[in-house]
Amino acid sequence: MSTQTPDRAPRRAALERRTSESSVSVEIDLDGTGHHDIDTSVPFYDHMLTALSKHSLIDMRIKATGDTHIDVHHTVEDTAIVLGDALRQALGDKAGIRRFGEATVPLDEALANAVVDISGRPYVVHSGEPEGQQYHLIGGHFTGSMVQHVFESLAYHAGICLHITLLAGRDPHHIAEAQFKALARALRQAVEPDPRVSGIPSTKGAL
Repeated sequence: MSTQTPDRAPRRAALERRTSESSVSVEIDLDGTGHHDIDTSVPFYDHMLTALSKHSLIDMRIKATGDTHIDVHHTVEDTAIVLGDALRQALGDKAGIRRFGEATVPLDEALANAVVDISGRPYVVHSGEPEGQQYHLIGGHFTGSMVQHVFESLAYHAGICLHITLLAGRDPHHIAEAQFKALARALRQAVEPDPRVSGIPSTKGAL
């Protein structure tokens, strides 16, 4: 985890969530280097969250177990919920951040665009995936429809407005990964401190 400059409080969070369906613990540092230690018991999800950490430069330590013998849905969803809650907590009052972020990221034939507003008003628009993507089992465990569900769970709990558009893509793995990487780069921009911003970047005075 990173060391902070003297004039900025640590932007970190550590949260746990335990239910009859899953057990999740998340630690993040918004001012990290992309260091990650991720084990959700869902291999493809680990791969996506690793990319999210690496390309957002948000340090993440995520451990999750659950009733994956039934379906990975509960563990995947609950991990996204806790990660979203941790992002909201680590952001604090959001003073001095850039607030908005945008990135377009390719992965071979796939191309994804993500736009983020750390607005405090959760909203998700997700479009462009080819018909059939939602039914594909990626890595044998992770259903394609879970990509949108992760984005929704994360955004609603983090309090962010998120637009993700797949602009091109054929391979289900590439389609999912390009979207996670685009989200990562957009988040990196949005949560960054902006040296020109004094206070909270909103005409309302609150986010």
